[in-house]
Amino acid sequence: MKTVILANGTYPAHQVPLAALHSADLVVCCDGAAEKLVAHGLEPGIIIGDLDSVSPVLKRKYKKILIRDSDQETNDLTKAVNWCVAAGIREVAILGATGIREDHTLGNISLLADYSEKIDAVILTDTGSFRVYSQSVTIASGPGQQVSLFSIDPSLKVTSKGLKYPLDNLILHSWWRGTLNEASGDHFSLDFESGQLFVFLKHPAAGKY
Repeated sequence: MKTVILANGTYPAHQVPLAALHSADLVVCCDGAAEKLVAHGLEPGIIIGDLDSVSPVLKRKYKKILIRDSDQETNDLTKAVNWCVAAGIREVAILGATGIREDHTLGNISLLADYSEKIDAVILTDTGSFRVYSQSVTIASGPGQQVSLFSIDPSLKVTSKGLKYPLDNLILHSWWRGTLNEASGDHFSLDFESGQLFVFLKHPAAGKY
C-alpha cells in the first residue's frame, strides 16, 4: 500500500511529490493539511493531530477518520509517522514537511533520522528528496544530478565513488561540508562506518535521464 503523509507546510507543486500524492492508496494528513488536500480535490484517509486547525465543516465530514492526539511532546508529523508504524505500514513518502517556516523545515528534516529507525521514510519537496542511511549505500542517479550530504554527527566520515567531486574520508563537521556535489553517472556509492547520513537528491529536470 502506497502511503503518503501530508504535513502542513507548503503544498507540493512539483510533478514528483504530486505524482506520489495522486497515486497514494492512503493519505495521512497532519491536522490542518487536510484543509489544503481537500481544497485541491483529494480525499484524506486519516487526519491526525490536536485538530485545532481543522474546520468544523471538515470535522463533521471526516469524523470517522479523525484521530485526536494532544501530546505536546511531539509534533503532528511525528504523530502521523507513529500512527503509520503502529498500523504496520513499512514505508511512507512525507510531503509538505518544508516551506512556510524555516524552523519547522529544519526540525522536520532532522526528525527523519528518528523516523528512519522504525520505517522506510523519504521526504519529497518541490526541489528534491531527503533520505537517511545508517550504513554504506549505492544510490541510483543520473549524470549531473545534484547531490548534497549532511550529518548530525560532526565526526561522521564519508568516502564516495561516482561523484563529480570525490570524497575521501571527508568529515562532515558542518552542514555545508558535503553540499553541492553531482553524480557522474547512473549511480554513486557512499561508504561510512557508522552514524546517520542525510542524502539530498535534486529532482531531475522533466525528460532528463
